[in-house]
Amino acid sequence: MLSRAYSAAVSAHGIKRAAVVGAGQLGQGIAYVSARVAGVDTILYDSSEKQLAKGFALFDKLLSKEVAKGKTTDEEATATLARLRTVSTLAQLTDHDPDIVFEAIPEQVELKQALFGTLASTLSARTILASNTSSISLTTLAAAAVPAPGSLVERASSPEDILASSSRVVGCHWMNPVPVMRLVELISALQTTPDVMSRTKAFAEACGKETTVSKDTPGFIANRILIPYINEAVFCLEEGVASKEDIDKTSLLAFNQPLGCLQLADMIGLDTVLAIGEVLHRETGDSKYRPPVLLRRKVAAGHLGRKSGQGFYVY
Repeated sequence: MLSRAYSAAVSAHGIKRAAVVGAGQLGQGIAYVSARVAGVDTILYDSSEKQLAKGFALFDKLLSKEVAKGKTTDEEATATLARLRTVSTLAQLTDHDPDIVFEAIPEQVELKQALFGTLASTLSARTILASNTSSISLTTLAAAAVPAPGSLVERASSPEDILASSSRVVGCHWMNPVPVMRLVELISALQTTPDVMSRTKAFAEACGKETTVSKDTPGFIANRILIPYINEAVFCLEEGVASKEDIDKTSLLAFNQPLGCLQLADMIGLDTVLAIGEVLHRETGDSKYRPPVLLRRKVAAGHLGRKSGQGFYVY
């Protein structure tokens, strides 16, 4: 039987089944809090079986830690795992008919636009399409969320439904690592309806998060502040101002941060940091967002941070 608190949460957001597209660090984390904290059946999609296996290894690890610390029971851990499913094709995702889909794929506008077009052409018109983008315009992504001509959804939709398809797109920027970080940044596209915003906010809160709301502007709140901070640390290293260890020691001890600037960049992924910086620089035209040459060289070399085993540091 559902607890009163859980029943109230479900009634607020109406989400009974969630899905996550992309089983990278962020996607795994979103799927975990959806199943573990919000208690919702959750489907994790990725075309890579290896990434899906990594996801379940992470779920087991996190749940085992919670059991060991007395934060949950073996029975609750087993129930959480039972709420998690993985699929390796978008057709399988469609079969599960989710109420909300969180996109957590690389920060490339063309990839995200193509995905939203596919999702709009295959999923129910009531499904909320939430993007985890940290810098790309939600209005641009929403404009792509229209059923393709000749698709089953397009043939079954009225002109009004097709026009309204983009109104279900919303920005839902989760902070990394998702199970630990408390914030979710919400962004409304010009097309997004108030109902979609309020339901997405309620679901994020059911996942144990606090929320902020940003205008649909490059970088929103978090990355508009964060990217210049990381860039300046990279410029200091590039120009020989100090060693990477001393740059990070300064950010740790002078600013009381849990990670040094360069360590944080490695955790986020240098390719992601670069992609966000490029969007900010291109969209605003402001030179303070320009990515350092050293950052570009690191990405070109495949030194992407923790996920590749080497970034500014070796892991």
